[in-house]
Amino acid sequence: MDRWKGRVALVTGASVGIGAAIAKELVRYGMKVVGCARDVEKIQKLAVECQSAGYSGVLVPIKCDLTNEEEIQSMFSAIKAQHKGVDVCINNAGLAHPESLLSGKTQGWKNMLDVNVLALSICTREAYQSMKERNVDDGHIININSICGHRVIPNSIIHFYTATKYAVTALTEALRQELQEANSHIRASCISPGLVETEFALRLFSGDVQKAAGVYSQYKTLEALDVANAVTYILSAPPHVQIGDVQMRAVEQAS
Repeated sequence: MDRWKGRVALVTGASVGIGAAIAKELVRYGMKVVGCARDVEKIQKLAVECQSAGYSGVLVPIKCDLTNEEEIQSMFSAIKAQHKGVDVCINNAGLAHPESLLSGKTQGWKNMLDVNVLALSICTREAYQSMKERNVDDGHIININSICGHRVIPNSIIHFYTATKYAVTALTEALRQELQEANSHIRASCISPGLVETEFALRLFSGDVQKAAGVYSQYKTLEALDVANAVTYILSAPPHVQIGDVQMRAVEQAS
């Protein structure tokens, strides 16, 4: 990770869960991390924690609604003005609504597409352009995918969410191909975790604490730090090594 010290990483959805863990780890390794989310106050608190811990990097909070392309463009403009540009882009932000295919609400489907697919694609495009205009040829784009991006779990409330994660699998490989066609050494990877204990289930069940707790009480799930460690593993790989996808799940997770 030494070669990344002082360089700029964007982490979307950095206020809680996996995003917060990734941001914290990258700061610990000396990176300048721009963490974005709608709830910027949580990232500000995390930035103070990183500073108090004596980490060699810095966390820069920025407010951004990823469903709004203008806000994404403004965020990248601010990063360019203040930090020159992005060297690493971690597309972590994602969400699920319990909307099945047979009776789901269209608005819920649209929201999942906006965040899980379109925002990821817009951030990827803008990060690549940022690297290209500065002749950065060793950057890295990492998409936080899901085990649901590789198999359909028989649970109707996450079937549309699963479709968006299958899209992430396709987008990551397609990005790798386009970068190769462009004779670029920028790398594209994704991480596909199984169940991770975060706020994800609580949001899925609209704040129902009992339902969310039930999801995580069946066995020892992955932790957010486990996924953050996978990010640093990918970034630590030698420049000639292309890690396409890291699939990970708890030992006791069946599907």
